[in-house]
Amino acid sequence: MKDEGIERRIQQETRAQAKQIVAVHHDLHRHPELAFHEDRTARVVAAHLRALGLDVRTGIGGTGVTTTIVGRANGPTVALRADMDALPITEQTALPYCSTVPGAMHACGHDGHTAILIGVAAVLVTLGEALPGSVKLIFQPAEEPVSGAQELCAAGVLSSPEVKAIVALHGWPGLPLGAIDATPGPQMASADTFTITLTGRGGHGAMPHLTVDPIVVGAQVVSALQCIASRAVSPLAPVVVSVTSFQAGEAYNVIPEEAYLRGTVRTLDPALRATIPEHLRRVAEGTAAAYGATAALEYRESCPVMVNDAGVAAAIREAAVPMLGAANVRDDGEPSMGAEDFSLYLERVPGALLRLGLGDTAPLHNPRFDFPDAAIPIGIELLCRVALRLLQ
Repeated sequence: MKDEGIERRIQQETRAQAKQIVAVHHDLHRHPELAFHEDRTARVVAAHLRALGLDVRTGIGGTGVTTTIVGRANGPTVALRADMDALPITEQTALPYCSTVPGAMHACGHDGHTAILIGVAAVLVTLGEALPGSVKLIFQPAEEPVSGAQELCAAGVLSSPEVKAIVALHGWPGLPLGAIDATPGPQMASADTFTITLTGRGGHGAMPHLTVDPIVVGAQVVSALQCIASRAVSPLAPVVVSVTSFQAGEAYNVIPEEAYLRGTVRTLDPALRATIPEHLRRVAEGTAAAYGATAALEYRESCPVMVNDAGVAAAIREAAVPMLGAANVRDDGEPSMGAEDFSLYLERVPGALLRLGLGDTAPLHNPRFDFPDAAIPIGIELLCRVALRLLQ
């Protein structure tokens, strides 16, 4: 079957599956599950895949699910990944299919990603030997704490069969519906966390001169850390240092012995990332010492910078232009300081994350966010075309 025939078949099958997959999306949205607790979600995914006659592996890295759609013998294998977890946010959309789980919702579109990948499976299984290789589908838990990908990589999801390239899709508010972005290079930041323990000398709140107040020290440290960007590193360097938690004391009349600062560091430059712990340590220790206190830094690296491979990004654009039109296929997107543990797959095989336009919906991680139904068939057809292009 020629390429035009396969693409036409993909388009027809996507249209045939669209209503059912939209219903799957609504079901997943009603029943959000937080990271590493995606038990029902994994069962729903596995049931749909098995109904297509596919062999399914479950329980990978906790609740991960994989399957491989086998096409032409001896062809290469590419992978497509969707994330499944929700966020601890109370939904405020009033959608007819809004979350039924108090304090949890799909505010980052993972329900849409998962439904789209189920739809991809339903379309690709119809191609048989016309598919010039195999497509591995990876349904990943726990993207939000940027730890699920590590579990799946350790479990060997990129082998057996060996994957030559991997692609993920992420819904993107503000990008027009029917448009995509596949920009090469660094596109999502690394995400590291830190805890600074400040130790002073406690005492009576009415006699602060007899103490070394770690709360006062902590306030100075918080301010000083903001000078890392533009003072310790170039103002042109992409870095964010945010203190997101300040904890100390329990009584209104007691100055405590210790205070704790916690926060996150984001960069788009791996070399810059490696220098940040020393900047944090120097600022914290020096500031604390000036007030007679001490500081101890605990720094934890999480996911690295997500760098889209230029070749895979080009293949995505080549697959998308005939479907969406050149004006709707972008390669000049601004990087985000948000993080994505998809970066861990990209350290192992070439790949790229493409942004799927969701139009004028609320931002990600917002209680009013919605993944519009109209984006579902676009995502299905696009990922099928991308897989086909990569296999060729």
